[in-house]
Amino acid sequence: MAPAVNTVTETAFDLRESSVREVNEALHAPGAPRRARITGPRGAHALACGLNDEIEVVIDGHVGYYCAGMNQRATVTVRGNAGVGVAENMMSGTVRVTGDASQSAGATAHGGLLVVEGNAAARCGISMKGVDIVVGGDIGHMSAFMGQAGRLVVCGDAGEALGDSLYEARIYVRGQVASLGADCVVKPMRDEHLAELRELLEAAGFDADPADFTRYGSARGLYNFHVDNVGAY
Repeated sequence: MAPAVNTVTETAFDLRESSVREVNEALHAPGAPRRARITGPRGAHALACGLNDEIEVVIDGHVGYYCAGMNQRATVTVRGNAGVGVAENMMSGTVRVTGDASQSAGATAHGGLLVVEGNAAARCGISMKGVDIVVGGDIGHMSAFMGQAGRLVVCGDAGEALGDSLYEARIYVRGQVASLGADCVVKPMRDEHLAELRELLEAAGFDADPADFTRYGSARGLYNFHVDNVGAY
């Protein structure tokens, strides 16, 4: 039997000829393309935001603020660098940045997977609420500040005040940590943590040994934590 042929065609958009609004409207319209490629972004802001269907979008070039914000179900790949707030408030799906990300990557995101192959600046994962974030390089200061749920994986180093005022998000760092924020402490790496870290690294496409990472979490001294209600946090 002959192998199945992928008949999904790719729709091209050129931001040198179309506006961001026109491209976003096309991606949201009934019968939107299942696969799209956007060229000429030139640092455009709010590109591919609020997608709520299982479509694939590839952006060839650097993007500005809030790219792929509020993403649901879509797979968005930025072949370049991303400005402030990439994948902000993401609910599900996958967002990948092949370069570096500016401040507040994955801020307030509730779910899905954000992968930054390069470095991420300050406040990566600030107030994260269930998202998984995997960074191939370093992250800046105050990352995972008030992180409520989800996992942040850093294959490089972390800046100052990591996990300040952390709730129940888990943090894994392979490199050095400049300093820990209030209520963030080193925690033991048990078998279940090694297993979940291995899955996250594989999902992100990174070849790293989970045994090289240190786990950080909340000391639970800044809020009223009751283990019987752990499922509600």
